[in-house]
Amino acid sequence: MEEKKNATVVDVAEAAGVSVATVSRVVNGNYPVRPATRARVEEAIRQLHYVPNVQARELNTRRSSAIGVVVPGLYNMFFAEVIGGIEEGVRSAGLSLLLNCAQNDPMQEMDCVRQLVTRNIAGLIIISPNTKDIDENFYSSIARRLPLVFINGYHRVPGVSYVANDEAGGTRKALRHLYEGGHRQILFLCGEHSDSYTVKEEAYRAFCEEYELTQRIVNIGEGNSVETVQAAEKTMAEELRREAPTAILCCNDLMASGALRAASGAGLSVPEDISIVGFDNVLLSRLIDPPLTTVDQNMKKLGLAAAHVLCQSIQGESVQDVELENTLVLRKTTAPL
Repeated sequence: MEEKKNATVVDVAEAAGVSVATVSRVVNGNYPVRPATRARVEEAIRQLHYVPNVQARELNTRRSSAIGVVVPGLYNMFFAEVIGGIEEGVRSAGLSLLLNCAQNDPMQEMDCVRQLVTRNIAGLIIISPNTKDIDENFYSSIARRLPLVFINGYHRVPGVSYVANDEAGGTRKALRHLYEGGHRQILFLCGEHSDSYTVKEEAYRAFCEEYELTQRIVNIGEGNSVETVQAAEKTMAEELRREAPTAILCCNDLMASGALRAASGAGLSVPEDISIVGFDNVLLSRLIDPPLTTVDQNMKKLGLAAAHVLCQSIQGESVQDVELENTLVLRKTTAPL
């Protein structure tokens, strides 16, 4: 049995009675074509089920149709919702995305970036980059080669555009909510390998100094892995055996979920005995029991804004900074002391 071959641009040209160049103009949209001619070409494409060769088109237009995205991990729903916003934004601009996962490892993050750059991408978005643990020259050299956007990255690198939440402001809002409820023993639960955690920790330290509160910072290690909830639960179970704070502020909702489980295991009622606040407002925060008070990180808006900034950079616009405001979402895990 003869194998059926895919239709080529030559087949479409013959069926429509036009030149190959005319078919390319219709497909690429880079030159005007008379409406009647365009209609014949489009009908031939439909009849033959022709699928354009993306690589050939990129060679002709000298422009890639894909952007790269590097994410720390895939277990935190925060990243999934941000990626959803990015995908929607670049799709409206006629682009697709290639995704690489850095597994919360600075060295693997650099490797992910290198792999994507070799794919001739049009631009690159890094979500929650590890700039603290990566040589600044690495990203500045990338920014000289193609448009680069950081989402929730706070270490400034020349040539990079920044789209971020005001995470320091969101941290202060959460702490102020607890403080106004009478809480003075507030534990801060954080992770490592993220600019985002560093910004929140600095805001926590500054708040404690301003209000003369004792600082109590607990680091669980990786904060975006499949083990995050269990690690947070185990670490907080040990902390609660030593001395229970009246409130816990967590760097993300995964950690907060682990803290809730630790409190339950210690026989503490939430929020009657201890208040817990998360960060991100992912779907999980609405589904757990009790529903989690958390800081909304505008995930989809973050992704859409980053896609918009990157597309503008691809078109030649200058470096940009965009900051979104965080809001505190009050649910059932906090109460006055």
